[in-house]
Amino acid sequence: MANSTGLTTSEVVGSVGLVLAAVVEAAALLGNGALLVVVLRTPGLRDALYLVHLCVVDLLAAASIMPLGLVAAPPPGLGRLRLGPAPCRASRFLSAALLPACTLGVAALGLARYRLIVHPLRPGARPPPGLVLAAVWAAAGLLGALSLLGPPPAPPPAPARCSVLAGGLGPFRPLWALLAFALPALLLLGAYSGIFLVARRAALRPPRPARGSPRPRSDSLDSRLSILPPLRPRLPGGKAALAPALAVGQFAACWLPYCCACLVPAAQAAVAEAPVTWVAYSAFAAHPFLYGLLQRPVRRALGRLARRALPQPPRACTPRAWHLPALLQHLQGLSESPALPSSEAPEQAPDLPGGENLSMSPAT
Repeated sequence: MANSTGLTTSEVVGSVGLVLAAVVEAAALLGNGALLVVVLRTPGLRDALYLVHLCVVDLLAAASIMPLGLVAAPPPGLGRLRLGPAPCRASRFLSAALLPACTLGVAALGLARYRLIVHPLRPGARPPPGLVLAAVWAAAGLLGALSLLGPPPAPPPAPARCSVLAGGLGPFRPLWALLAFALPALLLLGAYSGIFLVARRAALRPPRPARGSPRPRSDSLDSRLSILPPLRPRLPGGKAALAPALAVGQFAACWLPYCCACLVPAAQAAVAEAPVTWVAYSAFAAHPFLYGLLQRPVRRALGRLARRALPQPPRACTPRAWHLPALLQHLQGLSESPALPSSEAPEQAPDLPGGENLSMSPAT
């Protein structure tokens, strides 16, 4: 009975994990595909190339390593497909290359936004985006090549550990983790901290005085009380802190467990391989909402595309309710219309019941 209960529990846990992994996979594909279409159809975005790069990396990950995690991961419910030596090495290389490409791309996007906000009038201080992205892919390729130096995968009867966590990089796992996660985290934290400091300094700056002579301040009691500080002071730049906090918080929540798992021995990391890996993969589904929908031009373009795609319902003609003031204004407009000659205009409108008259008083 105990064994049956344990097996049933493991099957339920595996089924729930499979459903959640499938939801993350679908969200990554649909979200990044929609954001890529919106960015390509929205002119004027200053960081469009970085957004396109991030969407392409997320789509590549959602089309390659995430399906492999669904069909070839060790826990029950996430697939029991056994990979051979060559597919296992290919899976290791894709994981070791696409994950740094994603994290370094996010850091490059944060640095680009920092330069656009802090140095908007210094284009010479901004390197070309193509050069930055080429450096990102060069670093990702070198980090992916480290996976080829790891131990060979086990033969098919044994469980093939094809991930980076379960010994895919051998002794290079700590170095890979520091370059793939610690370095982008420091760059992202520095960029968004600078953005927050600039926004807070702008919020603390006193407003400019109005043109002309300043109005003398009253010496009444209300005027004296109005200069007192509020009872519940708020932090200046609170709205500006939302986007940096969300970006840094999402990066830490998704990638910090994966980075810590890379620093422990492979045998211990293999125990929590599936949950830690899919928490990291959830970043691919979170990027379209975090870096796309938080931008006003992207939201407007998405709304325009949605209105064009969805059929518009026919407008219903509602009868207009005529009230007495509106009726008087309408009749007065008809009487003063230039289409009628002045000799044919009625001098006085007939009286309404109750003694009211439709004629307006002459203009003074």
